[in-house]
Amino acid sequence: MAKLQTLPSAEKFKADILESYPPKVAKKRAKQIIVNKVEQENVPVIQANTRTIPGIITMRGCAYAGCKGVVLGPTRDILQITHGPIGCGFYSWLTRRNQTRPETLEDTNFMTYAMSTDLQEEEIIFGGEKKLKAAIDEAVALFHPRAIGIFSTCPVGLIGDDVHAVARAMEEKYPDINIFGFSCEGYKGVSQSAGHHVANNKVFTDVVGLDDTPKKGEFRINILGEYNIGGDAFEIERIIDSCGITLHSTFSGNSTYQEFITAHTADLNVVMCHRSINYLAGMMETKYGIPWFKVNFVGAEATSKSLRKIAGYFKDDELMNRAEEVIAKEMADVVKVRDDVRSRCEGKTAVLYVGGSRAHHYQELLQEIGVKTLSAGYEFGHRDDYEGRKVMPTISIDADSRNIEELTVEPDAGKYKERIGRDEMAKREAEGFSFNDYAGMMPEMEDESLIIDDCNHYELEELLDTYHPDLVCAGIKEKYVVQKRGIPMKQLHSYDYMGPFAGYIGAINFYREIDRLLNSNAFKFAKAPWDDSPEISATYGYNG
Repeated sequence: MAKLQTLPSAEKFKADILESYPPKVAKKRAKQIIVNKVEQENVPVIQANTRTIPGIITMRGCAYAGCKGVVLGPTRDILQITHGPIGCGFYSWLTRRNQTRPETLEDTNFMTYAMSTDLQEEEIIFGGEKKLKAAIDEAVALFHPRAIGIFSTCPVGLIGDDVHAVARAMEEKYPDINIFGFSCEGYKGVSQSAGHHVANNKVFTDVVGLDDTPKKGEFRINILGEYNIGGDAFEIERIIDSCGITLHSTFSGNSTYQEFITAHTADLNVVMCHRSINYLAGMMETKYGIPWFKVNFVGAEATSKSLRKIAGYFKDDELMNRAEEVIAKEMADVVKVRDDVRSRCEGKTAVLYVGGSRAHHYQELLQEIGVKTLSAGYEFGHRDDYEGRKVMPTISIDADSRNIEELTVEPDAGKYKERIGRDEMAKREAEGFSFNDYAGMMPEMEDESLIIDDCNHYELEELLDTYHPDLVCAGIKEKYVVQKRGIPMKQLHSYDYMGPFAGYIGAINFYREIDRLLNSNAFKFAKAPWDDSPEISATYGYNG
C-alpha cells in the first residue's frame, strides 16, 4: 500500500487532464471524469451516453457492432445478413469469440459464416435493395433457415434502402421463414449501446412469443445478457444444471431460434449484462408477467450469491439445499487456487475500461485475489450503469436517444401470466429481496476511485504514466499501447483466446491468468535497457 501513498490525488489528476483541454472540451469532460465518493449508497452524478468529442480517439464501437456483433451474433441458427460493404460484415464475424455447441452434427449452425450483400459503388449510388433480395433468395436456396435477420450499416441508412420493406416482401415470398430487419446503422447512436436497444426491440416484437411450447423441467429461467465469450455460457449452463434449474434460453450465448420464440414461457428472467438487454427484461415483464432481477456469474463469490438468489426466488427447500451443495463443492477447488494466487498478487493495482457490466463485474474477480481497482469506466454505459437504477426517473431523453424507437408495451391478453403476485413481490422486497434492480458500479467502488466514462486514448496514457497500474483490463484498441509501456494488459472483450472466465471454473482460469500476467518478467523487456540504465554517452574526435 506504500505505493499508493506516493501517487497524486484523483482530484489533481482530473484537474491536470482538464487543464490540457480547450475550455469547451474541458467543460464536458469534467462531467464524465468523476472522483468517487459514496455516502449511504449515494454517489456523484456522472454524465454518460453522450457523443464522443470529435478528434478524440475513443474506445467505443458503433451501433451496428452493438446490434449484430453483440446481441445477435452468438445465435447459431438465425441466418444473419449484413447489408452493406464487406468490411462491416467481416468485422462483426466472431471477433468476440462467441462459441456455440449444437447438440448434433446435423443441427443448423450459421456462426461460421460471414454473410454480406457486399455493396459496391454502383449499389451505393443506385440503391441496394435489389441486391439484398437476391442475397435472401440465395441464402434460402443454400441454407433453408427458419429465420433471417438483416442488419443495416451506415451507407444503407444514408442512401435510404428500406430493409424492413424488403423483409416484408421476402417474407411473403417465403411464408415459412421469419425475416426481419434492424435499423442499426453505425451512426444510429452515440455508441454500440444504441445497437443493443435496436436489437432488443426487434427481437421482442418479431421473435419472442411466437411459440407457446415450454421447455420441460422445473424452475425454468432465461439468462439475459450472457454472450458465451470464450465458453462462459457453457460453464454457467453446467452450474445451473447441477443445481437442478432448467435453463430455458440464453440471450444470446449458445442460443437457438426455438429457445427465443418460446422464452416467454419461462418462470424468471435473470440479467447478466445490464446495459445490453435490460430493455428486453422490462418489456417481457410488462407483456408476459415474467419478473427479473440482476445476477452476476463473474467471480466465485458473485456466482454463489446469484445461485442463492435464484434458488431463493423459487422458495423450494430442495432446490436451495442442492444449490448450497453445489456451492460448497465448487468453492473447495476455488479457494485452493484463489489463496495460492492471492499470496503473489495481493496489493497489486488495476484499471478497467470495458463495455457493458464487465468493468464492474471483473472488479469482484480481481478483489478475490487482492488486486485493487484504481479506476474504471464504461465505453457505452448510461448513468444507471454507474449510479444504479434508482436514478432512472431523473434521466431525460435527448436528441441522440430519440433515434431509437420506444415501444409501447401492454400485457398480452392471451399470454400474460403473473408468476408472482404484486402483494407477494412487495412482501419479499420488504424482506430485502430485490427485483428490477441494479445497484450500479460506483456505489461498490472505494472513495477516491477515478470513474471515467468514455475514456479516450490521451486520458488512458496519462493515467498509465501517473498511476503506473500493475494491470490494465480493456479492449483490443488499447492492448498494444498498454503493452508497449511494459504493463500487462488483459483483453476482456474476447479474452485473448482464453476462457471461460465466468462461474467457478472461470474464476480459477482468471486467477491463474492474472497471476501469470502480474508475475511474468516478459513485460520488463518492453523497454530498451538504456531507458532505465542509460549508457555513458561519448563523441568521436579527430586529432589529425
